[in-house]
Amino acid sequence: MIRSAHPSDAEAIVGIYNHYVANTTITFEELPVSAEEMRRRVDVIQAAGLPWLVLEESGQLLGYAYASKWKERSAYRYSVETSVYLKHGSQSRGLGSHLYEALFSALAERGIHAAMGGIVLPNDASVRLHEKMGMKQVARFEQVGYKFGQWLDVGYWQKVF
Repeated sequence: MIRSAHPSDAEAIVGIYNHYVANTTITFEELPVSAEEMRRRVDVIQAAGLPWLVLEESGQLLGYAYASKWKERSAYRYSVETSVYLKHGSQSRGLGSHLYEALFSALAERGIHAAMGGIVLPNDASVRLHEKMGMKQVARFEQVGYKFGQWLDVGYWQKVF
């Protein structure tokens, strides 16, 4: 079941997200996020009229996806940046595709014209997901992040609705 995130989902969301913070370069965040901070982030996204979705299976939250403003200037108001995270061990089951399908549908309903997804490279699984969803690579920034003692590249994939 995919639904809009509620404030009570914050604990489960940080449980998913903080695994990536502590163990991967998938996010450039380096310190764990509190449930209170995650509730604030969800509120900011939803207050902006953008979707933050969660995927539940048998009462357990297995993933989430959301869209945030691409840039603050008003001419960017029809463009967003998308993110999707799955609970560690829940990958390769099509859950990311289901979340992105629901997210893209919600974005189209809101009149969003372009969605960008940033991927720390290399990340073959994320590249496959984004391209499966009809996104194409439009940029690559070299050595823009530094985590775990290494410089990291970020690529951007885009979908125009």
